Amino acid sequence: MVRMETPVCDFGWQAPDFELPGVDGKRYSLKDVAGPNGLLVMFICNHCPYVKAVIERIVRDVNDLKTQGIGAIAIMANDPADYPEDSFDNMQRLAEQLHFPMPYVWDESQAVARAYGAVCTPDFFGFNNKLQLQYRGRLDESRKETAPQGVRRDLYEAMLEVAKTGHGPREQIPSMGCSIKWRP
Repeated sequence: MVRMETPVCDFGWQAPDFELPGVDGKRYSLKDVAGPNGLLVMFICNHCPYVKAVIERIVRDVNDLKTQGIGAIAIMANDPADYPEDSFDNMQRLAEQLHFPMPYVWDESQAVARAYGAVCTPDFFGFNNKLQLQYRGRLDESRKETAPQGVRRDLYEAMLEVAKTGHGPREQIPSMGCSIKWRP
């Protein structure tokens, strides 16, 4: 496991479109998941301890952001050959177990992860309603362990700002996690 940090936000960068299969049997594109006030694109997986530490908070925040007109999608781009916990069947189980409020999709070719410049899990991309990047930071101060209750909800607060103003905060703390498991 290699720990990585996300690069700083490239404000205004346009979200690349995609069409990926979801664990629910449907296919999803940007227009299918974007909300009227923005979109949160997340690269996550099942096996990463950084994701495991925050997955319940991700579900909470996505549910809360839905009420603010922010859509969301979770993309799994790891190669499951060496990480069987990230298999499509296990993605289905996790989404069902945690009642994911967002589509969980598989980027089998890893083309979408490359187009977004994803580097780790979790990697968060917060877009405004014009699908321009406004946030590329952390969920909260959790690491491989869940931060205590009551910590600042960095991602949630940033996306509220995006929903209200179309712009994200200038100061952002990078997300960190396990490197994307690229195919050879």
